[in-house]
Amino acid sequence: MGRHRNFRYNHLMAEHFAIIEDTSLEDLAMLSMEFGRILMECGASAKIVEEYVIRIATGLGAGRVDLRVGYASLAITVGIGRGGITRMRKVGSLGVNQRLGQAVRALVRRQEAEKLSLAVTQAELLRLVKETPRHPGWVVDLSVGLACASFGRLLDVDWSAFLPVFGAAALGQCVRRQLLHRQVNVFIVATVVAFLASFLSGWLARWAGSLTVDKAMVSAVLLLVPGVPLLNAQYDVMGGYPTLGNARAVWVGTILIFLAVGVWLGQIALGEGH
Repeated sequence: MGRHRNFRYNHLMAEHFAIIEDTSLEDLAMLSMEFGRILMECGASAKIVEEYVIRIATGLGAGRVDLRVGYASLAITVGIGRGGITRMRKVGSLGVNQRLGQAVRALVRRQEAEKLSLAVTQAELLRLVKETPRHPGWVVDLSVGLACASFGRLLDVDWSAFLPVFGAAALGQCVRRQLLHRQVNVFIVATVVAFLASFLSGWLARWAGSLTVDKAMVSAVLLLVPGVPLLNAQYDVMGGYPTLGNARAVWVGTILIFLAVGVWLGQIALGEGH
């Protein structure tokens, strides 16, 4: 009779601890993937995402971690002892936010050094997402305009077209920011912005007496060239993530096609098309 009671007690206690273990595994898996999602959306490569997700999951107590990095999703399997759990989550649009990305990596290193609990780590991650500063929109617009105009000079655009390229590119960046904020399709945005920036820069450059109108039109749309995704695509393929790398390369190629269509329409509207 006593042995039967002991068996029942041990069975109940095992179920109790299994529930605790399952709950902690659930929280651990979801928080680890949240780190991965933010890093992906900030423009990190697959290798960086995998490294830091494994580090944060291990730091929070996981004994086993397996991560699959996809273009639009993450899947993770974490285990502690005999227990294990697999979870998946969606990844949003991939952009570039180096400041937030570096802050998230620093939090992973801090968790490893200070052995922060899961609750504290989660609270710190939420704080970073909410409080990490971003540059004002007008600063970004003017900076992009200046960058495109400067690249134009490197492409031998004459000084008469410098201000037209600057103004057209800055306006194009402003329009792009507003359209993306309204969740307009990114490929449609590329065509609209390429048309607007190329037409405006060409028209203003012609009015200013520039002899490099064609180069001015190309310089004004350099803001649309997806440099970071292109580098990540190459890096992912070379780093052993060919599926993700190829997906990113296809996205880059599609953006460039829509960009070219926008410039072509701008040339036709300006009478420069052939």
